[in-house]
Amino acid sequence: MTYLAPRQGLFAIIILISFCLQTLLLVISTDQQLSNSRQLKGEQMVAQLIDEARLSLENQDRVSLSVIANRYTSEQDVTRLVIKDNNDEVLVPVGNAPMQQGNTISQIATNGDAVIGSVALTLKDISKGEIITMQWPFVIGSMILHLLLLLVYSYVARPTKEQISALSQDIEDVHREQYARRAQAHSRYPDEISQQSETEAYAQAALDDSASASANTKAAAVNTATIHSELNAYLKSQQSADTHSTDTHSASSSAAQSNASAARASSPAQAQHDADTTQSHTTDMASAKGYDAAKPSAQGSSLSSSRTLETVSVHISFHDEYNMLELLAPETRVPYLALCTQLLQQALTELLKQPLLLGISAVNEPHFDENGAIAVLKADNSHAKVALAGVMLGKLYLMLNKIIHDKHIELSRFALPAKVGVSDEARAEAMTQLLASVGKKEQMLILLPQVGLKQIASYVQVQSVKRPTTVYERECAIFDGGNDAMMQRLADVRNSVLMTESEA
Repeated sequence: MTYLAPRQGLFAIIILISFCLQTLLLVISTDQQLSNSRQLKGEQMVAQLIDEARLSLENQDRVSLSVIANRYTSEQDVTRLVIKDNNDEVLVPVGNAPMQQGNTISQIATNGDAVIGSVALTLKDISKGEIITMQWPFVIGSMILHLLLLLVYSYVARPTKEQISALSQDIEDVHREQYARRAQAHSRYPDEISQQSETEAYAQAALDDSASASANTKAAAVNTATIHSELNAYLKSQQSADTHSTDTHSASSSAAQSNASAARASSPAQAQHDADTTQSHTTDMASAKGYDAAKPSAQGSSLSSSRTLETVSVHISFHDEYNMLELLAPETRVPYLALCTQLLQQALTELLKQPLLLGISAVNEPHFDENGAIAVLKADNSHAKVALAGVMLGKLYLMLNKIIHDKHIELSRFALPAKVGVSDEARAEAMTQLLASVGKKEQMLILLPQVGLKQIASYVQVQSVKRPTTVYERECAIFDGGNDAMMQRLADVRNSVLMTESEA
């Protein structure tokens, strides 16, 4: 027989505590080392940032500072970067430090003896889980080592055959001494032992009597319960017999009443009345079903590819990859949005003067905000080419925005490229999603029914979206160019808009 090692559970607890303490010391030492290295790295980054942003900080150029700050916040360890001027006012806040805690390194930016601002860089705290993930070979190796120690102890500390023999001999000696003591006591006090035996016999007899009495009581209780159960069964059988007779009587009465009703309905006039009632009920149900079936088909046709086209929405949005428009100061953002609004309204006014777009009118007066602008065009008659008007307006604004964007960049001013989407009213929400997911800068997406595609087929060329993943992406087309006549007409309208703006 194989015996376990003594106190093996206690040794397992000691091994577990040792493993936990060793892992804790590893995490603490690694955390201290990484914290020191990140502190040095953060100080170097702050010093380098001040050198790069000294000129922009003196001029308080928020756009340049945002570009520089975004380059530093792309680092994995940096969670927030705040650049302030010499009056301690925030110029550029970048990052998401309120969501994550970290160590902040602050340094004052100087130009000579003059203080031009300050920079505060927040580094992300080191997660204990990341440290354990980095040191997983050591942790797993330590766990295996402790398990091996537990197995070795359980094998080595088992008692040998000699120890087991010595232990069994000691137990036999103890039992032999106890037997000898009992025999000696019996020889010295026989009367007391016999009296004790008599007392035990009397107690045993009393116990037997009480057991027999309790058995008799249980038997009487069983007999009483049997009598009650038989009585209940008899009463239930009588009640079921009465119920059966009552049901038979009611069934016979119902049959008699149904026979009497059939006899009364056997007359010709009554039969004709029943037939008319059935026919009218059938006609009402058929008409109701026809109405319900026609209603979903009408609703489904409103979103099909063969739907009519009366209005067109032109969605214009900024291609802002770094959310620079939100970081822009209000004194710069508001005039820029006003300029874009003025360009779009003037372009819409000049474009609707073209003879090719007779019968087209503007439903709204578009205005730009942070999300862009939407211009809605309506066809006043069946011959008006409202789809062509929407495509021409979108392309015209892209041409105007390209010139304005290049000029602003040349003058070191803020400007953003644009992207346009043209759709009907039923797909306006889908076009907004397509611009956010598929749209690229200086690009125009077209999502129109078959009627609208026929209107623009002889004027523009389109191409499909590459690798579409949704139904709307499969139906969407990308503007790929226009014929010479349309492009020349758009160039003339663009020049007239720019001339009007320069005169204003």
